[in-house]
Amino acid sequence: MVDNRRRDFLKTAGLISAVLLAQPILSKADAKIFHDEKLITQYRTLGTGEAAMKVTALGFGCMGMNYNRGMAKDEKEMIRLLHKCVDYGVNLFDTAEVYGPHINELLVGKGLYKYKNINVTTKFGHKIVDGKYYYGELDSSPKQIRKVCEESLKRLRRDVIDMFYQHRFDPKIPIEDVAGTVKELIKEGKVRHFGLCEVSPEIIKKAHAVQPVTAIQSEYHLMWQGPEKNIFPTLEELGIGFVPYSPLNRGYLAGTMNENTKFYEANDNRHTLPRFTPEAMKKNYAIIEVMKEFGSSKGATPAQVALAWLLHKRPYIVPIPGTTVEAHLRENLAAVNLKWSDKEWTDFEEKISKIEIFGDRYNATQQKQVIN
Repeated sequence: MVDNRRRDFLKTAGLISAVLLAQPILSKADAKIFHDEKLITQYRTLGTGEAAMKVTALGFGCMGMNYNRGMAKDEKEMIRLLHKCVDYGVNLFDTAEVYGPHINELLVGKGLYKYKNINVTTKFGHKIVDGKYYYGELDSSPKQIRKVCEESLKRLRRDVIDMFYQHRFDPKIPIEDVAGTVKELIKEGKVRHFGLCEVSPEIIKKAHAVQPVTAIQSEYHLMWQGPEKNIFPTLEELGIGFVPYSPLNRGYLAGTMNENTKFYEANDNRHTLPRFTPEAMKKNYAIIEVMKEFGSSKGATPAQVALAWLLHKRPYIVPIPGTTVEAHLRENLAAVNLKWSDKEWTDFEEKISKIEIFGDRYNATQQKQVIN
């Protein structure tokens, strides 16, 4: 089972001490959460022109609520948490057909079907037949894309998918055919926007020429900054937004994991990832120490530093951290109001750049499906 020290600490010490890390004075960002029920009011725009999509500066990644992040949580509690997200102002929710498969979309459908003024995004592209996921196999054929669209709409209990991402590039299917199929779905009113995940600049350009891309979703955080060189120039050239998934590196950047952390292997993929071996978690803790020091002046937690850094990097970035705990949700949303000077960020990044990160992002099978 995952080490629950972060959760226990927040419960025991209360939100104030968790957010402030024992600092005596509330920062403006943290004080806000005690006075304003709508915790996030800042918006950003993904994409441009007809592809533009206005969303809150932080979205919510739903995957971990019932898939790949430990023992199953109480469904009613997770639905209540989704409702709190909306209450707090979040209007972007991310899921995918492959999460389960299907169980995460079903949860999101149960929790959010009554809300019309929010954006729900989902993904296609993995081979799933009769509810069985064929690990490592892909299927982005036009027929399959249409099938997933219809089934996802039913599971999500929505009339339209706000953004439909190709989850992983399928080398068997020309990206022009994928983009063309989504373009047809947009014309039919079943999809609003088109997104891609973990693809190269060349693929982005080919897809965008057929159907304007609203956002690219890829892993990006303080321990993996590859997209800055590989992807960002293309996004800026074409006017495409960026949605970093795992903005806290699957929870590690919250600062509570170490070599003694154990994962619930039946429903947590982190035990399969090289970066989450005991040795790697121990060696990589150096980055947490730098984050703690940097955040201490404003009473910011490592998680808040990680999210504030992403928001500072580019105005078209919208992170989607996930959680199963309301206190963590409030903590994450408070990061939007934390500000440091450009010089402070530059000094911080210089320290981070000197830290060697141990362990690859994925195992060999999954690594073949992502950009490097």
